[in-house]
Amino acid sequence: MPRTVWYPGHMAKGTRKLNELAGKLDVIVEVRDSRAPASTSSPLIKALAKVKPVIHVLSRRDLADGEKLALWVKSMKHTYSADLRNREGLAEIKRAVLKFKPAHREVRLAVVGIPNVGKSLLLNSLIGRSNAGVGNIPGITKSVNWYRNEGMLIVDSPGILDPHAEEGAHLILSWLGCAKAEVVGGWENAALSLLKFLASREMMNILPVEVIPDELPALTLERLGRKYGCLISGGRVNMELAGQKFIEAFSSGRLGKICLELPGQERAIDYRDEAANIV
Repeated sequence: MPRTVWYPGHMAKGTRKLNELAGKLDVIVEVRDSRAPASTSSPLIKALAKVKPVIHVLSRRDLADGEKLALWVKSMKHTYSADLRNREGLAEIKRAVLKFKPAHREVRLAVVGIPNVGKSLLLNSLIGRSNAGVGNIPGITKSVNWYRNEGMLIVDSPGILDPHAEEGAHLILSWLGCAKAEVVGGWENAALSLLKFLASREMMNILPVEVIPDELPALTLERLGRKYGCLISGGRVNMELAGQKFIEAFSSGRLGKICLELPGQERAIDYRDEAANIV
């Protein structure tokens, strides 16, 4: 599978910075996507959880299957679902954070997560639009920005965590809009792998076209392309554009509320399985 490495230098720098900060924090807030809580976890969260308590925020609950999402919330400690775009669940998250507040000062926290899961949206909501940054905090690593709001001292550390770097992990992230399609070989490849996955999990009923049993993914994508109007000269389908339209419809929730994995599954895809092979 074509693959682009996601800035390993930034990952190492972010890891060092977070290690320096962790001892000065009271709690870490990690953001994941409700539709794939295992696959969208931070690659460093297991190590962080050994150092500080972690609050997990499952964002985009408005796009997730409610019953399956409830299983995740129940199975994970300090876990809250939220629709951050509409600020639903935000008050509950704030209350959870403030439970870790020492009696003598504000609670110190960092918000972490892979790109495009809602980390910045949560961070900005916690910081508040009118709150200016504060100066260096004595005894705490410099070169990061701190913000004070409602009993919280929040560190803004852009790029502190990058997406999973191991081979194949960007595949499911591309379906959710958390990784660029170029990383997995383009929109067509991403769409074909998603169609194969949906067929393996008997989830093809979410498609906006008739489901034909045992149809090759390429033929299904071609029919989707015709529905989306992705035609070029000679009545042929632009398969790359069809893949883009399909992935965008899926990731935006226009095809319905879904959850790609359940508690106990490491990820929606085991990359050793044939379901992950798209060619």
